[in-house]
Amino acid sequence: MTKKTDATRQTDAAHPAGTSTYTLAEVLEILAGGRLPLRFTAYDGSSAGPPDAPLGLDLKSPRGTTYLATGRGDLGLARAYIAGDLDIDGVHPGDPYELLKALADSLVFTRPSPRMMLDIIRSIGVEHLRPIAPPPEETPARWRRIAGGLRHSKGRDAEAIHHHYDVSNTFYEWVLGPSMTYTCACYPTDAASLDEAQENKYRLVFEKLRLKPGDRLLDVGCGWGGMVRYAARRGVRALGVTLSTEQTRWAKRTIEEEGLSGLAEVRYGDYRDIRESGFDAVSSIGLLEHIGVHNYPSYFEFLQSRLRAGGLLLNHCITRPENRTKAAAHGFIDRYVFPDGELTGSGRIISEAQDVGLEVLHEENLREHYALTLRDWCANLVEHWDEAVDEVGLPTAKVWGLYMAGSRLAFENNGIQLHQVLMQKPAGNEAGRLPLRPWWTP
Repeated sequence: MTKKTDATRQTDAAHPAGTSTYTLAEVLEILAGGRLPLRFTAYDGSSAGPPDAPLGLDLKSPRGTTYLATGRGDLGLARAYIAGDLDIDGVHPGDPYELLKALADSLVFTRPSPRMMLDIIRSIGVEHLRPIAPPPEETPARWRRIAGGLRHSKGRDAEAIHHHYDVSNTFYEWVLGPSMTYTCACYPTDAASLDEAQENKYRLVFEKLRLKPGDRLLDVGCGWGGMVRYAARRGVRALGVTLSTEQTRWAKRTIEEEGLSGLAEVRYGDYRDIRESGFDAVSSIGLLEHIGVHNYPSYFEFLQSRLRAGGLLLNHCITRPENRTKAAAHGFIDRYVFPDGELTGSGRIISEAQDVGLEVLHEENLREHYALTLRDWCANLVEHWDEAVDEVGLPTAKVWGLYMAGSRLAFENNGIQLHQVLMQKPAGNEAGRLPLRPWWTP
């Protein structure tokens, strides 16, 4: 039996079950158990929550009600917000972190009694329970993406990467800053800037891989070529590969402008099409999330095959804090941000790497660093909000603010983590030996 709060009992008394009609605000109060942490107003003239609360939501249209009623989990809220049917108050759309935090900390939905649920349905209207077309920024459900091929086939992976990474290089320059690095930074101090932290991350990867002038590095999922250029500036011959045409174009131009063409190369293509081998090191920074858990064995086998004996592999990716949850993402993240993305725990990653013969040497969790990285990306989006909206449109800019602020909260709350795992292809001789105790400064 559902436990009733004082607010629910008061609503019951005012509206006897089976005969009642509720306003939209009353419906929300019932579902929230009378514990709304913010102001809520709706197009039917009703309101709920503390009237002097600094944060608020405004439901502006019947279409928004349909989105909220038919979207499972966070998808309904996202659809209404992105479509412009739900406004937020008290926070900037480029960084709605404080509003999301208030909702996560205080809002717990309760299940009404069956009779009250019938009254709620009658009040909002049965017509609002029929799904409608989502905003055009949303990708189809996973089962409808089969036209692009099976999940994690080369064609479908290319479509997923295009959806997220080919938004606009100009937009990414505003959000990511001069480093054009779209992966977790490593902050040497609390006062470090985003660019200092990204440079420090590349230094950490470089030193973990024990790279030196004349070595060969393969960087899979290389983005805009940040790791490739960092290594090339230090005399390493670096090859990067990405499935984003926009990233490839930007990286090629920047490599030429920086005079690194003799050492650095970025190619458009799937990492599985790399034919060269014998690399001294492989870096994979932010790629594994797009691979698919069932592909981990072939992924690690392939990267190991590109290494010389004794070569090193560093895998840097977002993970879950445990290894039991189903890997596939759902809701807002899958439909608007990373189609077909999958996350699992660091234990699963390490096991799969070991099972193909790689020796795991070191691993660490940079969870708190990713929360700081997202904080700084949101600050950049807020600073360049008007230009970003002009470049990609208001709905897409909203998606990014919502996604980054929500991800920051997830990293802070240990809902997700960021692990770096360092591995070695066994050498069987002295040529592949590392120091007895490698030491890396942060």
